[in-house]
Amino acid sequence: MKAAERVFGLHAVRGLLQRNPERVSVLLVLETRNDERVAEILALADKANVPQRRVSRRELDERVPGVSHQGVIAETASTHSLAEKELPAFLEALGEKPFVLILDGVQDPHNLGACLRTADAAGVDLIILPKDRSAPLNATVRKVACGAVDNISVVRVTNLARVLRQLRDRGIWIYGAAGEVDEPFYQLDLTGPLALVMGGEGKGLRRLTREHCDRLASIPMAGSVSSLNVSVATGVCLFEARRQRTS
Repeated sequence: MKAAERVFGLHAVRGLLQRNPERVSVLLVLETRNDERVAEILALADKANVPQRRVSRRELDERVPGVSHQGVIAETASTHSLAEKELPAFLEALGEKPFVLILDGVQDPHNLGACLRTADAAGVDLIILPKDRSAPLNATVRKVACGAVDNISVVRVTNLARVLRQLRDRGIWIYGAAGEVDEPFYQLDLTGPLALVMGGEGKGLRRLTREHCDRLASIPMAGSVSSLNVSVATGVCLFEARRQRTS
């Protein structure tokens, strides 16, 4: 059985109760909070027959130390995470035009959470993360992702280069974002089977990852800054892909 996890924060907990209330084993609510936002969360929990407990701030702080839980924590079972051995069958089930996001070493949990949220909004089918050099899917990621972790499949892989080869063997085009290349991202054909690869903070794509991409492209920049935050760049690229794939 997968380990229990904690989702905290008003928006993240509300999203979980709206989308996947069956995953919540118990809802913990600060005993002194009785405002409208908490009342909405309690109503969602009542509707789904989710057990609830009023607890002290000390108990909430001990469960998710060092973060702003806003007085609500949902204790959950684990989510849409895939085992690496399940990846081939999952890709086969996606059909002819899978839409995959690969994050090559995003180590900041806030960035990872923002990427997951954007990927869900853009209709991504699967997110692939390397087991090393990547933030864990912890409570901070879940809060920033605002429920996306419970709505999108994620797999962590031991050898990203090997997985990239497997994707290419399945006819999936692999496009990497690299700020120093001249080809504009907007000129790529993103309508077919697609895996978009985004690099981590600072160094971007690793050498082996670059070598396994079919094409590299950049986001044209008009101002004085030379690069975008990885979560912002991911949003730009994903929604260009969505625009092409739905036009």
